[in-house]
Amino acid sequence: MLRQNGFEVVIYPNDHTPMHVHVFKSDSEVKINLSPVTVVESWNMKKSDARKAKRIAVEHQNFLIEKWREIHGQG
Repeated sequence: MLRQNGFEVVIYPNDHTPMHVHVFKSDSEVKINLSPVTVVESWNMKKSDARKAKRIAVEHQNFLIEKWREIHGQG
């Protein structure tokens, strides 16, 4: 869906509220809520990479919220 600097941002179509994305880098993952943008959970991701993933979510917040709503409704 969105790729930047080695990170891949994904919104799953069968996922649940609150609005969030999953961000992957190599074999690690972080879950980030979109409103407000906050790191919720992390699996094997270094803290520095989680901060970078959060920055990507902040930079693209409006786009990601729009995509979430296209997939899930208003959420």
